[in-house]
Amino acid sequence: MARTALEHALPAGWVDDVFDQHRQWQHTRELLLSTVVRLMMLVALGLRSSLHAAAREAEDLTVSLPALDDRVNRSEPALLRALVRGSAARLAPVMTAAGTGHPSLPGYALRVLDGNHLPGSDKRLKPLRARRGAALPGLTLVVYDPDTGLAVDLVAAEDAYADERTLARALLDGAAPGQVWVADRHFCVRTWLEGLVAAGSHFVVRQHGNHPRLGAQGEWQECGSCETGTLREQSITLEGSQIPWRRIALSLTEPTTEGDRTIWLWSDLPASVSAAQIAQVYRRRWRIEGLFLRLERVLHSEAGRLGRPRAAVLGFASAVLAYNVLSLLSACIETVHGPEPRVSVFHLGRQISAGYEGLMVALGYAAVLNGQDDAASVAARLLALAERVDVGQIATSPRGPKRKVDKPYVAATVAREHVATARVLEKAKLMAKITP
Repeated sequence: MARTALEHALPAGWVDDVFDQHRQWQHTRELLLSTVVRLMMLVALGLRSSLHAAAREAEDLTVSLPALDDRVNRSEPALLRALVRGSAARLAPVMTAAGTGHPSLPGYALRVLDGNHLPGSDKRLKPLRARRGAALPGLTLVVYDPDTGLAVDLVAAEDAYADERTLARALLDGAAPGQVWVADRHFCVRTWLEGLVAAGSHFVVRQHGNHPRLGAQGEWQECGSCETGTLREQSITLEGSQIPWRRIALSLTEPTTEGDRTIWLWSDLPASVSAAQIAQVYRRRWRIEGLFLRLERVLHSEAGRLGRPRAAVLGFASAVLAYNVLSLLSACIETVHGPEPRVSVFHLGRQISAGYEGLMVALGYAAVLNGQDDAASVAARLLALAERVDVGQIATSPRGPKRKVDKPYVAATVAREHVATARVLEKAKLMAKITP
């Protein structure tokens, strides 16, 4: 099942065609981009511990390890974006044919945008060894479709201190009519919002403290309540503009972790979409945080050994490609077996890792698909294979919210003390017998 999805999402010939169409100054000698992507996917899925481990076991690798490192360290961010966008475009019709995904806002396609700083890498590069602070290898902007579970776009920057607002302008070429872009307060920028409107898209963004200057402001109107608080709405226009937008104030029943009691939202959605629906759409923005967590914990997107910025960005993009494949698999499984219990991407990835070696021995490396399969035939094959999956082995294990435990201050000498666990447990048993 995983091989079917992988071969459809990232066929070797298609990957090399993307390289030829979008490369800037790189060129192909003996090492194809499809080979690099395949090796990085093995690392992202946990099938190999590192890129070097994957390369040593690759029988078809015709270049040396230094040559492979040089190719990885020179990966072009624009090329990685083309791979992510293209693979998502190949998987979306399969999801539609399989009957997966349900629109959160009928008639619109959601696009959730957020930035992600790649965490500090190992300081193996000589100029970094004397630095005490963390070495951040890059910054990425990811566009996520919460209805399908696919990451549909990616913009990467080698400079970890790059301005997210400036990078977001590159995403405007992917905006289309019928889309609703959902973003946090960092992206409440006039030029970007007006760019979305010019492309025919809509937006729901949280208001920034230094938001664009307003022109006219209408009267506040009560709009009822939702799960998290009460709603008000007013009409606004930007300075020098006559186009009316909507500003919604959500007065929270409980403050946020940052202490905010009111969340201000801007949107240009028509009046047919209620303020409560807009607030609910913004709540779904948090799903992208779960995406970043799964990329880090499950798909090894942030391997600390990839210190070169372009290599680190390639590692992250490979994890995004792998995540999209797992999203398709989990959606097909839930379509066949029902939405409950939910499929865990973590356990699904572990199942693939555990069975990969045996599958290669039994079936070999011959292609499963013939390269001419359309989305409907691939979807039918995946749904048929999903019927054989034991959902109990890959189901999520939901848990309740963590209880808040107050940790009083203790002296450093007390905090550094250690105890023998067996003795503490034995003492607790004795105390339980003594205490009536």
